[in-house]
Amino acid sequence: MEETISAIETIALRIPLDIWAPAPISQGVPRTHVESLYVRVTTSSGVVGWGESFGTARPMVVAAFDHWIRRLAVGQSALDKELIPRIERVLLSLSRAGPLAHALAGLDIALWDIRGKLAGVSVSTLLGGAKRTRIECYASLLQYSGNPEYIKRNTTRALERGYRYIKLHERTPEAVAAARQVTGPDIPLMVDTNCAWTAAEAEAAIAAMAPYKPFWIEEPIYPPEDFEALAKLRAVTGVPVGIGENATSLRDFKRMVTIGRADYVQPSMVKLGITAMAKVAAEVEQAGATCVPNAFYLGPAFLAALHCLAAKAKDSPLERMFADFGATPFGKTVPVINGAVEVPQGAGLGADPEDDLIAQFRA
Repeated sequence: MEETISAIETIALRIPLDIWAPAPISQGVPRTHVESLYVRVTTSSGVVGWGESFGTARPMVVAAFDHWIRRLAVGQSALDKELIPRIERVLLSLSRAGPLAHALAGLDIALWDIRGKLAGVSVSTLLGGAKRTRIECYASLLQYSGNPEYIKRNTTRALERGYRYIKLHERTPEAVAAARQVTGPDIPLMVDTNCAWTAAEAEAAIAAMAPYKPFWIEEPIYPPEDFEALAKLRAVTGVPVGIGENATSLRDFKRMVTIGRADYVQPSMVKLGITAMAKVAAEVEQAGATCVPNAFYLGPAFLAALHCLAAKAKDSPLERMFADFGATPFGKTVPVINGAVEVPQGAGLGADPEDDLIAQFRA
């Protein structure tokens, strides 16, 4: 009997966030919670798969499911790998990016989870097999508005918890200097600027950070798809560049390397899904860059990124939002210990979200 999709449910979670500093402003409001959107897909035989979409855009992503995706997917085969591309083409006139793409990413992750569970193998096995079973994580600190004391304190805290890679979300050389003072010269220190500068402004800003040896500068210019300006910036400053969190076009990811000369390509699992992520990783690594997925989330997409990192060609660390949480999804089943995480070997993603956590933090 064919395994079809019988139901798709979206589950919004708001998990309190403690960054040991004043809450940063995100989209105009204080960031006090992790905003997640889980996608629960049930098949005709009762198998449940879990995915995750971009939670920050929750109202728009939920609307995409409610108005379009659910009616196009329910009743279709859960094993059909062409389902997502078909839905993308049906919705072509609406959008090829944004909330529709983010919704399809969550559906895609859930379908991979289902396929793994039906086959009795892990997602990394479905992706061709795990090349590594333990993945180092990097502590992705939130923004402290350049405050050197918060930066030093939390960089120290990350090192004490076993992390050996640190990423800042800051925009000043003083902030990078404060972190480097704590890490010493040998710890890789990344700087995510979230498209802080125009192409004209970026050169001087990065040159001021260069003495502190950033491992990469992430999204240094706006608009991020100005790959010609990115290539010039890379050549002039000599500082490695990462980019890709805000892209969804598969063609753009390769152009980041061939035109933009990016060293690190950072597709976001909650915006792409596993199918596209695996394609991006293979293409950009064949082109000479390293795929280091954006993973600033805690739910099923974190596990999906973990499996993709385990299966891809080049070794690279997994992003881990660095804070204390009201509860930590998969804290017991797939824990981060001493700055690293073991790739789960169970079927599908290897763990399901905790019922009690969903009940407590469901929005």
